[in-house]
Amino acid sequence: MKFNGKTAIITGAASGIGRATSRALIDHNIQNLIAVDRNDLINDLARESNQKAGREITFPYVGDVKDDEFRRHVFADIKLRFGPVHICIPAAGITRDALAVKRNKETGKIETYSRAQLEEVFTINLIAPILWAIDSVASLAEDRFSRNLGRWTPDEGMQGAIVFIGSVSSAGNKGQISYAAAKAGLEGAQATLSKESIFYGIRCSIIHPGFTDTPMVRALGDDYIERNILPFTQLRRLLRPDEIADAICFMLKNSAVSGSVWVDAGWHPAAG
Repeated sequence: MKFNGKTAIITGAASGIGRATSRALIDHNIQNLIAVDRNDLINDLARESNQKAGREITFPYVGDVKDDEFRRHVFADIKLRFGPVHICIPAAGITRDALAVKRNKETGKIETYSRAQLEEVFTINLIAPILWAIDSVASLAEDRFSRNLGRWTPDEGMQGAIVFIGSVSSAGNKGQISYAAAKAGLEGAQATLSKESIFYGIRCSIIHPGFTDTPMVRALGDDYIERNILPFTQLRRLLRPDEIADAICFMLKNSAVSGSVWVDAGWHPAAG
């Protein structure tokens, strides 16, 4: 799939994997980049990339990705300004790590993972990405109908693509009950949406990054990273966001790539 003439939307675009992927798509001559984030630093990314490109290429939207009205506003505005969304990478995410069941060594009192944290992580890491992806498919489906096009045929070339951001934690990781479950849930969403969206010429895939040098991972603390991540990674370092972005662009460009891609640098968690 070629990027020129295409409109892409990335959530969580102000930092980490989202920011690196935004820059990578710009380098690959994306026509319009819709950069979404709750942090107004997204405006700095837009100014930087527009200046570098010599044209208005990045269009920032500041808001909460889990807010339905905000999402609908973004898609409605995109439709008026650019037409359908061809590429969607819902990269916004959070962690709320803690043991599912934790016992106080002195008192024996048991503390369990809270429903509030579980729902917060599910809403941002699972529900929101699915909804942004569905609306992206809907925008292309609506556009095809307006042009009297029915079921997609291969001679048209790929019309669009979605890449969910999974995680190596989807296979299970101590202290990440909510994050691991949400990322595993995205695998089911990807497998289902890929079967539906190809009707419109849209591929749906999922990438599972290993631990990457992002603010979210750095928030775990240097001690945690040194003890629980680096010893179990073959490269013995955190991955770089640009390495993940490069893999995402490969998945977008190569139409033969489907399903899941693991970009984990050989990371394998300890047994317990």
